[in-house]
Amino acid sequence: MAKRTRQMRLGAFLFDYGHHYAAWRHPESTTSKAIDLEFYRQSAQVAEQGKFDMVFLADSGSLPSIADLESNVSFIYPEAVTLLGALASVTGKIGLAGTASTTFNEPYSLARRFATLDHLSNGRAGWNVVTSTKESEARNFNADHLPEHRQRYERASEFLEVVKGLWDCWQDDAVVMEREQGRYADPDRVHRLNHTGSHFRVDGPLNMPRSPQGRPVIIEAGTSPAGQQLAAKTADVVFTACDNKEEAITFYQQLKSQLPVHGRHADEIKVMPGLMAFIGATEEEALEKERQFNELVQPTVGASYLSKLLNYDLSNHPIDGPLPDIPKQGSTSRAVMIIERAQQSKMTIRELGMHYSVARGHLTITGTPEQVASVMEEWFTSGACDGFNIMQPLLPQGLEDFVNQVVPLLQEKGLFRSEYTGSTLREHLGLTRPTGRQT
Repeated sequence: MAKRTRQMRLGAFLFDYGHHYAAWRHPESTTSKAIDLEFYRQSAQVAEQGKFDMVFLADSGSLPSIADLESNVSFIYPEAVTLLGALASVTGKIGLAGTASTTFNEPYSLARRFATLDHLSNGRAGWNVVTSTKESEARNFNADHLPEHRQRYERASEFLEVVKGLWDCWQDDAVVMEREQGRYADPDRVHRLNHTGSHFRVDGPLNMPRSPQGRPVIIEAGTSPAGQQLAAKTADVVFTACDNKEEAITFYQQLKSQLPVHGRHADEIKVMPGLMAFIGATEEEALEKERQFNELVQPTVGASYLSKLLNYDLSNHPIDGPLPDIPKQGSTSRAVMIIERAQQSKMTIRELGMHYSVARGHLTITGTPEQVASVMEEWFTSGACDGFNIMQPLLPQGLEDFVNQVVPLLQEKGLFRSEYTGSTLREHLGLTRPTGRQT
């Protein structure tokens, strides 16, 4: 088959045990450790074997409820950049992307962390930019309450401006390394940032040269109007949670239509919805696999997890009753999606808890490798996405199944690469390297 000019982008979203809420309870779970480097090494190397663009790690700055630890591991996270630094030493090509919040970090220290990762990995770093959404996180960082939604996004916008400016303070040719003359760098090619804004005052420059990609890849996930506006201006990749193709097409078109306002074209941003696949030799086998996973989710645990996603305590509401009226104003885009799903479907709290504890609102495909590849092709060719962030229910086994059974079908269709043609994450994604400062 002739090679297609447009190919999918694939990320591997790594999470302890796997992405299904009950993965830790599954009899085939391969680790008993909450944070196990060998688990992450094996998962990352499987993704690299599959020629994925990147591996991705989420992160959080709080443990909302100690009581939930009895049955819930979904809020246990290793610090993302530290773990990605370790994975840089055991992988050679695959991108390394992780989450860090603009709400409870400082631009200078975060710019250093990701620039360091980009240097150590020879240009494979990506930063998933988020604003914090949990009150429990505020209380861990010297605050009583989260800033309101608009303020968080205003801070995030300025935060990004500062970080990008710091990454550009050194010109690409600032390091001259003239050993005989004893001249390491040209001071005229290193610049102060001198930023003074509403939220930050940062002089700069960074105390390290510009990194291999110029700037690490910027990933964002907000689907609210404010999130879309920020992404259209600043993001290279957008992660989404959507299990309806028509809604995904609408989001894709809305986001990309905003790019010209910022002097950007459609190829400068890649939209990658999350995808969980239960894969079997037959559709019946895949359905049975999904059933076995879902039986491990206790209804009250699913309802508790739903409370966390909504940032609203459901414990006083009947589990077989409807979702109560929860204001959309001030809610996260994920919470708004759940509220709207409840209104449209009339699902009970029990049913919603099960639905979102399986894949948190992401696309779920249950079937043979051919069926999984077919749905992915349909979404990709219909303009719903530029690729997918793969979230397998059990890791690393589920990722191995996907790499060994689904990826070859995508390659046969000309939808995905057979070999890496570049060495940086920007090259994998088909993104140009930012020019940076010239004077």
